[in-house]
Amino acid sequence: MTSVPVPPWRAERKKAPRRSLSREAIVTAALHVVDAEGLDALSMRRVAQELDTGAASLYAHVANKEELLELLLDRIQADVTRPEPDPERWQEQIKELARQGRGALVAHRDLARAAIGQGIPFGPNALLNAEAMLAILKAGGLSDQVCAYGVDALALFITATAVEESLRSQGFGESGVTLDEQIVRIREYFGSLPPEGFPHITGMVDALMRDEGDERFEFGLDLLVSGLARHAPA
Repeated sequence: MTSVPVPPWRAERKKAPRRSLSREAIVTAALHVVDAEGLDALSMRRVAQELDTGAASLYAHVANKEELLELLLDRIQADVTRPEPDPERWQEQIKELARQGRGALVAHRDLARAAIGQGIPFGPNALLNAEAMLAILKAGGLSDQVCAYGVDALALFITATAVEESLRSQGFGESGVTLDEQIVRIREYFGSLPPEGFPHITGMVDALMRDEGDERFEFGLDLLVSGLARHAPA
């Protein structure tokens, strides 16, 4: 029997069905947008496009972009490993949590910029990580107030460092100059200053503009933790 070809209009591939909407799916799509295009590209409309749906359908799960950013920032903290507090190793443990927090931010392009404008985080992962940091500091013998100030100072340092690192590839200002390009400009400008008026800046250009991997982050982290250790009982 001769085979009969399928009519071309029936052979056309049907459009893939839309993914079912959920808060989890929306956050995943939003994170994909940030990773691929940067924070400025993120909008409810853009996430809806990623999910092949209308922006209005997202509001049944996420109130607005502000809430979406809160969910994104909490999502990236989910992979942080929280150790059992060890009084003998509390300083290294708090440093390791700080390193993980920084790593979670810098892994997602310039998402750290959203963390700068965020108030006190209260998502489940953020709360668990804050609880872990407080427990480690308490294990070190620090008072409640020192623990509170310490967690705050560490969070500010981690976030600011991550924001600066995101500028390396993203660029900043209307010119879109990257941080690496700006560093070259600043180095040249510092070197051109009159030494009689700025002997220390011109004499320390190399040290001031040094940028070697994690060296500067580790230096700042050590300053913070060493400062906290001064408040521990002898």
